[in-house]
Amino acid sequence: MTELDPVIHAQARLRVVASLSALNVGDRIAFPRLQELLAMTAGNLSVHLRKLEEAGYVEISKTHHGRTPATLVRLSRRGRLAFEEYTETIRALLDPTTSKEQS
Repeated sequence: MTELDPVIHAQARLRVVASLSALNVGDRIAFPRLQELLAMTAGNLSVHLRKLEEAGYVEISKTHHGRTPATLVRLSRRGRLAFEEYTETIRALLDPTTSKEQS
């Protein structure tokens, strides 16, 4: 039995990764928009994004729109793969008769 990824498994980080996985590959979302979607405080979201960034699961870029600073977030290729593996593990836990070979 494969273990659940502890970086993703924390509820708040799971919500972040699930939301980012809904974006097209390579698409980014502005930090305030992600914060709004998840109904998280800026501090709480920042802490979880830092943990995901340290694991290589998200990429954060800081830029400017005119004079206004902007922070953009996207799921990395590694993060997308980790989330896919996480969801496969959850499915296997919920329905042990399902396996990768049947997909």
